[in-house]
Amino acid sequence: MKTWPVHDAKARFSELLDACVAEGPQAVTKRGVEAAVLVSAAEWRRLTEAARPSLKELLLTDQARADLPIPERGRAQRRAPAPL
Repeated sequence: MKTWPVHDAKARFSELLDACVAEGPQAVTKRGVEAAVLVSAAEWRRLTEAARPSLKELLLTDQARADLPIPERGRAQRRAPAPL
């Protein structure tokens, strides 16, 4: 993966984009520290599809996707009826 300083990336963006499509991901640094990576659209789609579980995987998992506060049955208190 080639590294581009941010000032070069800005000045030669078209070249950076061509390198990304032809050679693969390109890193952009800011003050010598990696700040971003430019990837092609095809690579981005591949990565996001690989990271996303399918509906089947979500339904078959034994782990909860979120913590839901579910009160115990029979413990809920009813509100008093509104006056007429």
